[in-house]
Amino acid sequence: MEPTSQPLKDSDPLRTEVRVESYALKRCGCGSPTDKCPDLPRTIAPADLNPDTTLVFDVRREADYAASNETIPGAMWKNPDKIDAWIGALPLTQDVVIFCVRGGSVSNSVVDRLQAAGVKARFIEGGIEGYKAAGGKVLTK
Repeated sequence: MEPTSQPLKDSDPLRTEVRVESYALKRCGCGSPTDKCPDLPRTIAPADLNPDTTLVFDVRREADYAASNETIPGAMWKNPDKIDAWIGALPLTQDVVIFCVRGGSVSNSVVDRLQAAGVKARFIEGGIEGYKAAGGKVLTK
């Protein structure tokens, strides 16, 4: 008789271990998480961003980007719906900061993907709106 595999239940220790390891991979992005891995921050305060010395990507949805006439100086727009097309071109050794309109679901999902791929990515708390409210300089695009 051939052995059959059984699906793991939420309470199975192996499933919990896999979830924990997957979370560690996503958070630090290093590919081999250990207790010594830094817990990569997910956000940056708007007042702490210096767009002149940081690689900044605008990941607002295409409609939101098109409807706005403002952007952060030096920011490059990347369509979050097409992340698979551009994620491989991002540097793994340089800090990357992204923003969307308000720092919500778009920024969170893009940071998750970038950190899982090993990119040192954070998003601006409050998005471009939070950046402007903190006195950040914007340009007309």
